[in-house]
Amino acid sequence: MLAYRNVLVFLFFTVFNLVISQELPPIQNFTTEDYVAENQNWSISQGDDQYIYVANNLGLLEYNGAKWQLYESPNKTVLRSIETVGNRIYTGGYMEFGYWERNNLGSLEYTSLSQKIDVSLVEDEQFWNIIALDGWILFQSLNRIYIVNSSDLSVKTIDSETELSKMIIADDVYFQKKGIGLFRIVNGKAEIVSDDSILKSNTIVNAFRLDDIFLIQTQERGFFILNAEGLQPWDIPANEVLLKTSVFSSLKLKNDSFAIGTISEGIILMTPEGEISYTINQVNGLINNTVLSIYQDKNQNIWLGLDNGISFIDLTSPYHIYKDVSGKLGTVYASLAINGTLYLGTNQGLFYRKRNSLDEFKMINGTNGQVWALSYIDGKLFCGHNKGTMVIENYNVTTTISDAIGTWGFKRIPNTSHLILQGNFNGLNVLEKNNGTWTYRNKIEGIDISSRFFEFANNKLYVNHELKGLYELKIDSNYQYVEDIARIDGIYNGVGSNALKYNGELIYVSSEGVFKQYENKKFKIDTMFSALFKPFKRLTTMMNVNGEDNLVWRYADNNIAFISYGDMSEKPNIELFPVSSSITNVVSGFENVTKIDSDEYLVGGYNGYLLINDKIPAPKKEFDMVINSIEAHEIDQPKDRLDPAIEETFSNKKNNISFDYSFANYGEIIENQYQYQLLGLSDNWSDWSANPSHKFENLPFGTYTFNVRGKAGNTVTKNIASYTFTIKRPLLLSNLAIALYILSVVIILLIIHYYYRKYYRNQQQKVIEKSKRELEVRELENAQKLMALRNEQLQQDIDNKNRELAISTMSLIKKNEFLNSIKDELKNTEPTKGLNPVIKIIDKNLNNTDDWKFFEEAFNNADKDFLKKVKAKHSTLTPNDLKLCAYLRLNLSSKEIAPLLNISPKSVEVKRYRLRKKMNLPHESSLTNYILEI
Repeated sequence: MLAYRNVLVFLFFTVFNLVISQELPPIQNFTTEDYVAENQNWSISQGDDQYIYVANNLGLLEYNGAKWQLYESPNKTVLRSIETVGNRIYTGGYMEFGYWERNNLGSLEYTSLSQKIDVSLVEDEQFWNIIALDGWILFQSLNRIYIVNSSDLSVKTIDSETELSKMIIADDVYFQKKGIGLFRIVNGKAEIVSDDSILKSNTIVNAFRLDDIFLIQTQERGFFILNAEGLQPWDIPANEVLLKTSVFSSLKLKNDSFAIGTISEGIILMTPEGEISYTINQVNGLINNTVLSIYQDKNQNIWLGLDNGISFIDLTSPYHIYKDVSGKLGTVYASLAINGTLYLGTNQGLFYRKRNSLDEFKMINGTNGQVWALSYIDGKLFCGHNKGTMVIENYNVTTTISDAIGTWGFKRIPNTSHLILQGNFNGLNVLEKNNGTWTYRNKIEGIDISSRFFEFANNKLYVNHELKGLYELKIDSNYQYVEDIARIDGIYNGVGSNALKYNGELIYVSSEGVFKQYENKKFKIDTMFSALFKPFKRLTTMMNVNGEDNLVWRYADNNIAFISYGDMSEKPNIELFPVSSSITNVVSGFENVTKIDSDEYLVGGYNGYLLINDKIPAPKKEFDMVINSIEAHEIDQPKDRLDPAIEETFSNKKNNISFDYSFANYGEIIENQYQYQLLGLSDNWSDWSANPSHKFENLPFGTYTFNVRGKAGNTVTKNIASYTFTIKRPLLLSNLAIALYILSVVIILLIIHYYYRKYYRNQQQKVIEKSKRELEVRELENAQKLMALRNEQLQQDIDNKNRELAISTMSLIKKNEFLNSIKDELKNTEPTKGLNPVIKIIDKNLNNTDDWKFFEEAFNNADKDFLKKVKAKHSTLTPNDLKLCAYLRLNLSSKEIAPLLNISPKSVEVKRYRLRKKMNLPHESSLTNYILEI
C-alpha cells in the first residue's frame, strides 16, 4: 500500500513538473467577474460578425473583442447548446429551443421555435446539442432528436428508448443510443452503424474522419478505429495519458490535430500522430480543469467553455510563453542557448534545462543570487553575478572569481585569446587564462565608475554610464591603466542611453536619437536611423541581441523592435512584434533578448519568458470596426438606445451621447486599441486607448460626425465606423426665436434710427442755431470791433480837433495877449495923433467876431452839441455867457480867458459869478466842474 502511494506521489510530481515546464501558446482567461454571468459554459460558437457566443447557465453570452454582453435565456433557465447559422444564433435549453437575431438597435432578440412546431416536447427535456446541415437544424436532447426545416418549420423526430449521447458530424451525423450502439441519420431516420459491446457500454464523446480512418473517441477508454473489420483501439503514444483520463469534450482542429477536454486534467492538445503537444490546466494557464466545450474560431484559435470560466488559446500566435507559476525562477535578466541547453540568469540564480525536454528548470549549485549577464567564451559559460564572475562547465561552477563583485558583462580583448575584459560595479577588470583556467588578473586603474556598457572601437574603449555620460578611454597596451580619458560632449546622456556596435560601427543611443561616430571620431545624430523611432512615444534602451552580432533591439511603445542593417541600402530594417504592456512591464534598463535558435528569440520577463518565432507569420487579419451601441440622454434621465444606421436629431437638453465600439480580435498578447474623432467639435483624433467606449457630455448645438477606428498591434481596422447626429438649438436659439430676434433687432434698429435721425436733426438744428448765434456774435463782435475802430478813429479825430482847438485857442490867447501888450505900450507912450488909429485897429482885432466863429466851429467839432445842451438847460444865457462856458469847458483859467474876451481877469471873475447866478449853482459847487460834467 505504501509503495502504491509512493508511486502515485511520484506520478503526481512528474505530471506536475511536465505541466509547469511547458512553453505554451498565449492563453487569455475570462472569469465570472469578467463576463458577469454564472460559472458553467456549455457550448461556444462564432457568428458571421466574428463575435463569440457562449451558452451559459444564465443565458446567452456575447463577446465582441471588447466587452461581454449577457442575454438571459427566454425561460430563465440554463442554456446547454448553441450554433450560429448566418445572422441567426440557435440555442437550446430546458424545454426550449429557438434563435436570436440582432435588431436595429444592436441588441439580440429571441424567437422560439419549440413553441411554433407541431410536435410537443418531452417532459423535462433539455437540448444539449445543435447541428446545422443543408437547411435543416437538428436539436438533440437526451430523449429525442428534432430535425427542423429552417424555412417552413416542418419537423422530423428521432426518438430513443435509451439515453442519447452528443450528436457528431463526421461526414454524416452520428449519435449514440446508450446500451444499443452507434447510429447515423440517413434521410431523417436512424440507421445503426455498430453495436459493438464497447460502444454499448462506453459513452461516446466524439467521432472523426482522419484521412481514411474513422475514429471514435470514448470518455474513458480512449480512441477506437471503426472499419470493415470491426472496432479496435487506436494505438498511439497519448494512450498512456488518455486511458487514465476522463474526457468530456473534444474537437478535431483544422490542421488535423486534436483538442481533448477532460473533466479534471484541463485540455490536451494532440498531434494527428497521437502525440501530446501540450497539456494545459489550472496549474499552467487555465482557470479551471473541467472543459465542458471546445470551439475553434475562424482564425483557428480555440475557445474553452469551462466548468468555471472561459479560456482562449491563441494557437496561431508566433509567441509562446513560459510562466514561472511556482515562483522558483524569478525575473529573467539574461539568457543563453548552448548546445541544446537553455540557461536563464535570474534574480534567484542560474537555471538550465534541455531545450526540447519538458523537464523543469534546475538551478546550478552555487549560483544562487542575482545574475546580470551570460556569455559563451572559449567554450565556457561565463556568468556575471552579484558575487563576481562564475565559469560554468557541465552544469557546474568550475571557477568563482570574487576579486571584483557585481559583474555586468564580458568582452574579449581584441587581438588576444587569453584576456577578457569585464565590466563591474567598480569599473573595468581583466581576466586571464592560465593553463586552461580563467583567473582574475588586475583592475584597470584610472576608471572607477560602474561599467555596464562598454565597447571597443577605433583602438579605443568606450564606457557609457547612463547618468554620467559616455567616456573615451585610451588604455595601455598591457591593459593595466588608463592613459587618457575624455568625456564626450554634445550628446545627451541619461536613463536609456547606451553605446554599442551596429554593423561594425560604434553608435550611441539616447532619448534624443541615434548618434553615429564618423571618421573624425565625432558623434553626430544619424537622421535616417533616428527617424525609425519618431512615431513612437515610449522607447527603452537599445541593446544588442545576445547571440546575434548583427541585430539590435528595443521596446517601442507596445512593440518589440528588431533593427538590422539593410542589404540593399544604408537605411536600417525594422521588424515589429506587437506585444501587450504586461509583456513590456519589466525592470527598466534590464530588458533582454537572446537568439536561442535560428528563428527563435527569448524575451526575459518578470515571471518567466516570452518566445518569438519569426518564421511563424502572424495571421493576416482584417478587422471591421463596428459601433455596437449608441445611447443619448438628458442629465439625470433614462438613456435611449439608438439605431446606428439612422441619423438622429436630439433636443438641446439631450446632449449627452455615449458610444460603444469594437472589432473582433481576441487574445491578450496583442492589445486592441481605439481612436476616435468628433467632427464638429474637433478635427483631431484622440490618443490610442484600450477603452472601447466614450461618452460626450453637454455637447453644444450643432451637427456632429463621430468617427472611430481601431488597431491590433500595428494592424489598423480596414474601415472607420461613423455616426452623424444633430443637436438642436435651444428654444432661445431656434429658427423662430432667431427670426423674432432678427425682427426685434430690425425694429429696434428702425426705432434707434428714427430717434437718432430725430436726435441728429435736433442736433443739426442746434448746431445751425448755434452757428447762427456764433455768426451773430462774431458779426456783433466785428461790428463792435468796427465801432471801436470807428470810435477810436473818432476819438483820434476829436483829439486832433481838441488839439486844433487848443492850438487855435492858445493862438488867440497869444494873439490877444500880444495885441494887449502892444496896446498897453502904446497907451504908455506920449499920446500922438497917429497912435489912435493903431489902437483902434488893435481893439478891432481883439473883438474880431471871426475869431469867435472859428473857435466856435472848432469847439463844436470837438465837443458836439455842448453849447446846445447848455442853452437847453439854461435858456437865459447870452452869447457871451456861452463863450465863457465854452472856455470853461476847455478848463481855461480866468487869466487865460481874459485875453479871449478882451477883458481883465477880474472882469472874468465877475462874469463867472454872474454865470453861476444864472445857472443857479450853489456857492460850494465848482462852476468849472459843473460845466465839464455836462
